[in-house]
Amino acid sequence: MQVLIWLKKQLKSKNFFYALVFVVFGLGFGVRLYKIGSPIADWHSWRQADTASVARIYVDEGINLLYPKYYDISSIQTGIFNPRGLRFVEFPIYNVIHAVLAKNFAFLDFVVWGRLVSISAALASAYFLFLIDKNLMGKWGGLLTASFFLFLPYNIYFSRVILPEPLAVALGLAALWFFIVYIQKNQKLPLFAAGVFFALSTLIKPFTFFYSLPLLYLAVKKYGFKSLFKRRELLLFADLAIVPFFLWRIWINNYPAGIPHFSWAFNGDDIRFKPSFWRWVFGERIGHLILGSWGLIPFSFGILKFDKKNLFNHLFFLGMLFYVTVFATASVRHDYYQIFLVPVIALLLAQGSIYLWDFGTSRILTRLFLVFSILVMLITGWLQVREFYKINHPEIIAAGEALDRIAPKDALVIAPYSGDTAFLYQTRRFGWPVVETTILEHIKQGADFFVTVNFADPDTKYVKEKFRVVEETSQYLIADLREENTK
Repeated sequence: MQVLIWLKKQLKSKNFFYALVFVVFGLGFGVRLYKIGSPIADWHSWRQADTASVARIYVDEGINLLYPKYYDISSIQTGIFNPRGLRFVEFPIYNVIHAVLAKNFAFLDFVVWGRLVSISAALASAYFLFLIDKNLMGKWGGLLTASFFLFLPYNIYFSRVILPEPLAVALGLAALWFFIVYIQKNQKLPLFAAGVFFALSTLIKPFTFFYSLPLLYLAVKKYGFKSLFKRRELLLFADLAIVPFFLWRIWINNYPAGIPHFSWAFNGDDIRFKPSFWRWVFGERIGHLILGSWGLIPFSFGILKFDKKNLFNHLFFLGMLFYVTVFATASVRHDYYQIFLVPVIALLLAQGSIYLWDFGTSRILTRLFLVFSILVMLITGWLQVREFYKINHPEIIAAGEALDRIAPKDALVIAPYSGDTAFLYQTRRFGWPVVETTILEHIKQGADFFVTVNFADPDTKYVKEKFRVVEETSQYLIADLREENTK
């Protein structure tokens, strides 16, 4: 009895609560250190390699925000030969931070610094979610939301990858929080901060435009729809938040060779609203991969907990439904597109958990059921996500290290890997991730070396017969395309 009285007293203590917050964030940081130094050859390594390439070239050649480059000079991603290796996807804020840290603080590995940038962004996201939900549902709601965001196994992995998405999410959530502060206190400085963060977020990934729906809801709720267009500060906020993105798009349109095809992402295979769309986005990804199936219980109650006075979470969720609908093909093909959904999923999980905690006549049974469903959610999620950390093809790492030791720094390399740039990235050289035409044609374009891990490929047999093999092991073969085989 005395223990229960003491525990209740501690739970009401502000010092105990913030000590608990510190522990949660500390553990959230700790779990993301798992395999932090592993090579970029794990899940979605091709996308991580493209992002890391931009930062590594910045380290080698210096930072130029207007001309980000990566190692792929082929025409695969753009349809146009790209000899400079230009890469105009996201505005390279993430890559610049990565490069600056890696170059100036070399006591940590380049890959580790990249992952630490994403981890830092994840902690910032959790902090802003804590503030947002603390404002909506109180301090325990804020802590629950931050906890779900930090410990969902899906998000543990995808917020320590070398991708720009975690930083875009953090900046988008910062914009949401500062806009809430503006709405509540009617101060111009938080609104300016919200505009800056929103602009930076959309420059990195325009998907955060869909985060604007809860912003619009808050503004309409306070000022009314018609009055929005009469408030000068809100019009300036909209300009500040949106114009930089369109300026960036205008700039990159001058360099079509560096803009990968993107129209496929919308509905390139006509999958939107077909049975497979519902299965993959809502069943496999949201239902099973992120929520571990049993997490659907508190998540569903979070949606059903409908409060007409505060629809922030529901409008946020509606915005994300628009997002997966608009980018239907991308949402089905690639599971990292669901990174942007995790904040609202965490908010609804917390809302549902709080609702269930005091639900029904038998609260003990309900609470045990809630705890059980959350534990199963985490276990099931981890059993799936743990596969993402595996290095399935270590031979590309060995081959890349060998090529880096043998070839001059300015050599152009053919590293065929079915178009996957993860292999090319390991070589630290510009070149081709696939034989697009013929070996001889690529030699005319400047190819100097050929490196492969596929001995059965016809191109490998041709190169081995026609050109001098510099090094061959059971894992890889490297040939110098500048020297014909004299045997």
